Amino acid sequence: MLRNLSIENYALISELNISFGEGLTIITGETGAGKSIMLGALSLILGKRADTGVLYDKGKKCIVEGIFDISRYNLQGFFEEKDMDYDNPVIIRREIAPTGKSRAFVNDLPVTLEVLNDLGDQLIDIHSQHQHLSLSDSRFQLKVVDSYAGTLDLKDEYMQGYDSFVTMQRQLAQLKEEAEKSKADLDYFTFQCNQLREAQLSPGEQEELELELEKLTHAEDIKASLLSALAILSGEGNSLLTSLKDAIAQLSRAGKYLSASTDLAKRCETSYIELKDAATEIETQYEKIDHDPERLEWVKNRIDALYSLLQKHRKATVKELVDLQHELEIKIDAIANYDASIGEAERKLDAKRKELKRIAEQLSKLRKNTFSSIEDQVVAMLHELSMPNALFAIRHSLLSDFSPSGIDRIQFVFSANKNVQPQDISKVASGGELSRLMLTVKSLLSDATGMPTIIFDEIDTGVSGEIAEKVGNIIRRMAGKMQLINITHLPQIASKGDRHLLVYKTENDRITLTRIKQLTPEERHIEIAKMLSGEEVTAAALENARELLKN
Repeated sequence: MLRNLSIENYALISELNISFGEGLTIITGETGAGKSIMLGALSLILGKRADTGVLYDKGKKCIVEGIFDISRYNLQGFFEEKDMDYDNPVIIRREIAPTGKSRAFVNDLPVTLEVLNDLGDQLIDIHSQHQHLSLSDSRFQLKVVDSYAGTLDLKDEYMQGYDSFVTMQRQLAQLKEEAEKSKADLDYFTFQCNQLREAQLSPGEQEELELELEKLTHAEDIKASLLSALAILSGEGNSLLTSLKDAIAQLSRAGKYLSASTDLAKRCETSYIELKDAATEIETQYEKIDHDPERLEWVKNRIDALYSLLQKHRKATVKELVDLQHELEIKIDAIANYDASIGEAERKLDAKRKELKRIAEQLSKLRKNTFSSIEDQVVAMLHELSMPNALFAIRHSLLSDFSPSGIDRIQFVFSANKNVQPQDISKVASGGELSRLMLTVKSLLSDATGMPTIIFDEIDTGVSGEIAEKVGNIIRRMAGKMQLINITHLPQIASKGDRHLLVYKTENDRITLTRIKQLTPEERHIEIAKMLSGEEVTAAALENARELLKN
């Protein structure tokens, strides 16, 4: 229940503070006084979007704050779901900065507009002046039926299942599309993969072959160099090893008389052993080197083949070719497994379809079970509102496939006149008839949903006289179960309130401001008399106003 609403720097409102109570609060005022402006400010704390155009003073921020008593509405679960601390009362605040930046708070905790909108849906239903048109909207009609039937939780379950079903359909279609495309590429992938397999690639092979190519290409030069080196070390005649051996012998002979000569002989002996070993290794390498034209040709062809593959696949190394081969093998395996994946996806989709159908049929059954009760109550209330020949019915048919709201197509049809078959509301209902019909629907919904607060913004449009009195009685009856705030121009309805707020303008040479005040009993008497006779209050109007208030 809305306890208090404060508004700063919004449209024509510089500063406003309004307290509300239980039961029926009436708001009146001249056209253009700012009643709808107040609702616009209220909508900000219910999650609606705004811009800097709403600022009264463009250099200051706009602040709208509402205090709500939520002690009787079991909202602990909602607060827990949104990760907010539950507290009563709950204070909702919205700020619009001159820069256009918007911030929202629930009990001083920053929240998103989505959270604000969801919370607002739990607290207030605002019926705007143009909402009558929604009576012919199939989505609104279905919402009325679901609210009355108490199927909102089941509908949420269905909608979650429907979203999942649509996602699974999209994924299956994508899988089939990928399978078709991949199957078209299969021959190409297989050809590439086989070519790489036949090449029997090995990481590092290219580098090894290039070294071998160098060796085979210069085999004769290498052998000549090795042979020359071997001749120098150990060839016939005066070779290095022979000369070194003679030097060792001479140093050893001198060693008998000079100890240093013995050490030098040992050092030369070490060098002799090392050089002799090197000569042996040179001879071994010489024997290994072989001028092999066939091997040379094979290595050249192999390197050419590797370069060709590298160029074809735009790779830098043989390792990258090996990785590509592995990737192609994975793709080929995946294509081979597409049929199994598609089959599994189809089985899951079929299971989801059956589950969704079960929920949809259950939802449809519960909806249809309420049709006659809704029809009877609407017709009874329309009769009460001086429409004795009114007929109202809900037409129903099944859709050929799932929709976001189920498998039901419904249509509200209406007739106000005798011997006229009910038709689409938008084609047969006048403005006053729409107002009364919407009031009956809202009355049904208020009983079914237990909404804490309803705000009617001139729901009485198009009615007057005795009918206005009856509309007022229904509004008064609704207010016995909830907080109801009603904006009206009709004195018959204004007289039904538990309290009466007057919206008015003040202006001078510089500014125009919207203000609001709660009327005293005497002020209320005079205001209703003005609504009856105009600004010049007559004695008859005062007497009539007194009778309305007494009743």
